Amino acid sequence: MAEQMLQFVKWSQKRPTKRSAAERRRDFREIYEGFRSDAAREQASRCSQCGIPYCTVHCPLGNIIPEWLRLATEGRLQEAYALSSQTNSFPEICGRICPQDRLCEGNCVIQPGFKSVTIGAVERYITETAFEEGWVQPRTPRHEIGQSIGIVGSGPAGLACAERLRAAGYEVHVYERQEKPGGLLMYGIPGFKLDKSVVERRWKLLEAQGIIFHLGQAIGHGEGAIALETLRQQHDAVFLATGVYRARQVKAPGVGLANVVEALPYLKASQSDEATTESLTARGERVVVLGGGDTAMDCMRTAIRQGAADVVCAYRRDRDNMPGSRQEVLNAEEEGARFEWMLTPEAFLGDGQVEAVRLREMRLGAADETGRRAVEPTEQVRDLKADMVICALGFEAEPLPTLWAEPDLAVTSWGTLAVGERGYETSLPGVFAGGDIVRGASLVVWAIRDGRGAADAIMKHLSACSVSEEPSVGECA
Repeated sequence: MAEQMLQFVKWSQKRPTKRSAAERRRDFREIYEGFRSDAAREQASRCSQCGIPYCTVHCPLGNIIPEWLRLATEGRLQEAYALSSQTNSFPEICGRICPQDRLCEGNCVIQPGFKSVTIGAVERYITETAFEEGWVQPRTPRHEIGQSIGIVGSGPAGLACAERLRAAGYEVHVYERQEKPGGLLMYGIPGFKLDKSVVERRWKLLEAQGIIFHLGQAIGHGEGAIALETLRQQHDAVFLATGVYRARQVKAPGVGLANVVEALPYLKASQSDEATTESLTARGERVVVLGGGDTAMDCMRTAIRQGAADVVCAYRRDRDNMPGSRQEVLNAEEEGARFEWMLTPEAFLGDGQVEAVRLREMRLGAADETGRRAVEPTEQVRDLKADMVICALGFEAEPLPTLWAEPDLAVTSWGTLAVGERGYETSLPGVFAGGDIVRGASLVVWAIRDGRGAADAIMKHLSACSVSEEPSVGECA
């Protein structure tokens, strides 16, 4: 029914209903309502079905977006979900938190920018309909292979790898140091972007698939921890998907003052029980958030919901050069956050507790090879009063070779795990890695891609080992 498509000449872009800023400032519920069927169908019909689908080209997962938009337009939602889930392990999550404005929607040929096809909202609608109709079922294997895989970390990379391996018939064990799986999906991304019930629903589906979760289980050599070497002995292959959780440090005088806090502990506390939250609440405080990525936006919007007196973001570049999603910046501004551009922290001022941040004014310099302009300091400084400063300047890899007493586990100059040309395999035979611990802090969609790719690499590795009577040294774990 090709005549149903190309309706961008008839229908303008519409996004799902967004709760008013006044209402959403009062709670942590998701700010967007899902599409109704008529709206989803209308918006899907705006796809031009172009010959070169730039939306697919710019999707890390290579989602076949025009095809499932067409199926949604025709009301063939079960087929649309089947096609969507072929390339995406968790479309209900990506439909909510993927920065579509930088990826698929941002490269749509229909009026690029916010006038593009609302791909993410339609993806969410298709998947939620699939859950409601019972079309989403655990992909249990047709037969058991008789080999087991150990996966360290249950963020999107670990879960995507686990799901793919289990569907193929491997016994899969996931080791997670937190009490619930999901990684940053559970503990880092606030509920107003991703309700935790969405993550828990997928967790239960993976358990029903036969994946075995070992929660509250650390890896290493501390009390109660399991050594990596033990995992290598217990499993035929191991996949490391620990993510990157160590905050990039601010090197400035006064950083140790009370109420100068890191982003992740703050976000995690905001989603914990009330007693824990009280120690890191922004209620009544003048809050300054340092950084310009999505984590900084999450911190600002969380502080607003906690009742902060004032929330301002200080970022060293201008609006056009900040890394965060444009939509998230807009949401933060709607909710009352303010932005101060071209400022970088130089010192934290106060007597025991922070009272202000001294910031140096910056100016934009020449563009680098990626087109992003560098920043240069000026002679001007200014102070911003603050009762609480949240540092959201990014994350770095933890020193796993040291923490795990595995000196042969090679890392890059950035501290991330090094993987060779053979795919996702690390310097330890039979040990694979992917997600942020390899590529650095990145997007959920890239982590899912790495998890799926690592699963394929592990299956290829084990298949080669099983058919080789005399594998070379290092060929198999």
